[in-house]
Amino acid sequence: MDINFNKNEDHNKLKLSELRKKLAEVKLGGGKKRIEKHHSKGKMTARERIDYLLDKSSDSIEVGAFAGEGMYEEHGGCPSAGVVVKVGYVKGKQCVVVANDATVKAGAWFPITGKKNLRAQEISIENRLPIIYLVDSAGVYLPMQDEIFPDKEHFGRIFRNNAIMSSMGITQISAVMGSCVAGGAYLPIMSDEALIVDKTGSIFLAGSYLVKAAIGESIDNETLGGATTHSEISGVTDYKAKDDRDALDKIKNIVGKIGDFEKAGFNRVTSKKPSEKQEDIYGILPKSRGDQYDMLEIIKRLVDDSEFEQYKEGYGKSLLTGYARIDGWAVGIVANQRKVVKTKKGEMQFGGVIYSDSADKATRFIANCNQKKIPLVFLQDVTGFMVGSKSEHGGIIKDGAKMVNAVSNSVVPKFTIVIGNSYGAGNYAMCGKAYDPRLIVAWPSAELAVMSGNSAAKVLLQIEKASLEKNGEALDANKEKELFGKIKARYDNQISPYYAASRLWTDAIIDPLDTRKWISMGIEAANHSPIEKRFNMGVLQV
Repeated sequence: MDINFNKNEDHNKLKLSELRKKLAEVKLGGGKKRIEKHHSKGKMTARERIDYLLDKSSDSIEVGAFAGEGMYEEHGGCPSAGVVVKVGYVKGKQCVVVANDATVKAGAWFPITGKKNLRAQEISIENRLPIIYLVDSAGVYLPMQDEIFPDKEHFGRIFRNNAIMSSMGITQISAVMGSCVAGGAYLPIMSDEALIVDKTGSIFLAGSYLVKAAIGESIDNETLGGATTHSEISGVTDYKAKDDRDALDKIKNIVGKIGDFEKAGFNRVTSKKPSEKQEDIYGILPKSRGDQYDMLEIIKRLVDDSEFEQYKEGYGKSLLTGYARIDGWAVGIVANQRKVVKTKKGEMQFGGVIYSDSADKATRFIANCNQKKIPLVFLQDVTGFMVGSKSEHGGIIKDGAKMVNAVSNSVVPKFTIVIGNSYGAGNYAMCGKAYDPRLIVAWPSAELAVMSGNSAAKVLLQIEKASLEKNGEALDANKEKELFGKIKARYDNQISPYYAASRLWTDAIIDPLDTRKWISMGIEAANHSPIEKRFNMGVLQV
């Protein structure tokens, strides 16, 4: 191994260590004291509930662990958006599980909480996966009600989705394991089956204090909307459980009896591990986002038996396209080549840049994968499309538009891994969040922005200088350097993978060695939903 490999390896393992440390902090939710208080009520935490529900020793993936990271600090923060979302297995059946974390502001809904819940429902809808809600929430966080209550993608959309999902035949099961108040009370009751835990679970449109204020009636919360009331008097809930574990056991029994599903029919054979050492990824991936490396070497460490059958290998070399298998599943891979390559015409193509021939190749490959019903995997490390007169005269906009069109209209499931750069229109063409990947995750090395921090800082500095000069002020070299540093630091914070994950632009930040698991579980989920549309690019034909 050369010295650069060792330096890269040290750098990327430090990044991974930072990721693990941040995840450990996030998993504490509202903190140890609040967890202890939660336990003192005889209740399990959100994560303990999910861990008990999911099959032991089975794989699971967590969506949105960093949602809310660094947001709402003036309100005390909102770790993991106050709700835990995992895709895993219950009685061998793949399910989405959503659990309110009552250690975070009593499970109240912040704006990002609504967005994360909607993302969980989106995963369930796209893949027709059963969804289980473990409810323990005080409802909307009132100081921010105007940002969570009335809009199309706010709180009310959850219940609209409940109704749509029911009509689609998607199983929804709710367990009320704590508070379930006001508008939030509709969620469990709009599910197919609802459980409630005795003494700790409660459901009502208005609590005892509000009832007293509104109509003058004096009543305690347990009599108003406790387990006995709703299981024996109102009939609102279907099952009464004695404690959290009993409720989760009942859910397991219900899920265990769900019938089989119609499959999409994606091709799968016996899984093989990559023949190349997967851990080498840490040494191959360069420390600097501007350095070159061979993406083919990354692919070999992600795919079964390290076999990658390239499509149009000698054409459009700044993109790698081809067929492979991941955990036995057949996939089509579109990846940015990050090293400088030479074309047959003797021209040089920069790594990470999409050229006209590359866009043309990717468009045709995406169409082929749709024709053969092969899921697509996008490996992003892209700085954007090639600029300049030669590219413009050669029709780069037209070729780029065709690629974006193909990605947009693709009917096979898409999965996006942000390995490094994800800049500008390159993010769009390589299936960024706006293009409906079934799952989109980032490695700790990822950066998402309109352009790099260095480039953006230079542009912003020029604007700032022009503004100062207009007011008769001048910058000497030292002040200019200081201002550049401040602008770059601010922008660099925004291109961090944690900034993207906090806003759910990505579903997770993952260890590169977990990439195969995410893609495999994603395709398995997608296999629950048969493809009902034909691939059609409309006016922009290949």
